[in-house]
Amino acid sequence: MHAFEEPCISGKNGSGTIFFTHCNLHCMFCQNYEISQQGKGKEISIEELANIMIHQKENGAENINLVTPTMYAYHIIEAIKIARKNGLNIPIIYNSNGYESIETLRKLEGYIDVYLPDLKYYSDEIAIKYSKAPHYFEIATKAIKEMIRQVGSPQFDENGMIRKGVMIRHLVLPHHIQNTKNILKWIKENIPENIYINVMAQYFPTYKAKEDELLNRKLTKREYKQIEEYFYALDFKNGYIQELGEHEEEYVPKWDN
Repeated sequence: MHAFEEPCISGKNGSGTIFFTHCNLHCMFCQNYEISQQGKGKEISIEELANIMIHQKENGAENINLVTPTMYAYHIIEAIKIARKNGLNIPIIYNSNGYESIETLRKLEGYIDVYLPDLKYYSDEIAIKYSKAPHYFEIATKAIKEMIRQVGSPQFDENGMIRKGVMIRHLVLPHHIQNTKNILKWIKENIPENIYINVMAQYFPTYKAKEDELLNRKLTKREYKQIEEYFYALDFKNGYIQELGEHEEEYVPKWDN
């Protein structure tokens, strides 16, 4: 049960989060690198995955939150079919890095209620350097438009919990303020204003980022203030912007199986 997602996702009971091992990106600053890069985890069957979803619902989860699901999209579809036959009726969230093929997304249509994609990089140079992800911006922006086509703008229940729609996340990196400004400007100019955006200031150096001269520290107050001012100057209608924190590493799960 994840209590630290956006308020409209975690709610009072928490988001029923399922983390998947491995990732189609190779981010050198990944907070979950032990599972995304090093392969920690355990093998389960499609039927077991469906049972986990049902178990989360029975525990009171507000939704099912699939984290880095891309490599298992086809398995997930089959698990959702089973879970729905057995009473799963809460929203299913596809929590993605944004590096998605249109073909895969179209297979997911009708199975996913909420898309929660990252939009990490504007520059191909830093996408390759930090995540080994050529053409990231081109691929991710096309994917986000397809997600919006499928589920549209966010819809909420009487308690303010998201039931359907798209929310775009962007993590601000130290020394890369222009990257963030370019991303925000693109969203403002190309995405319907009723789509939600979350600008995240929770970056801290971990994994290989500790050895990189530009990523080996947290954001400064000056950097954060620049982004905050730019965010409000663009006059976004919906979304969140995080406060600059001090102990972000405490919120990373312990991967002990």
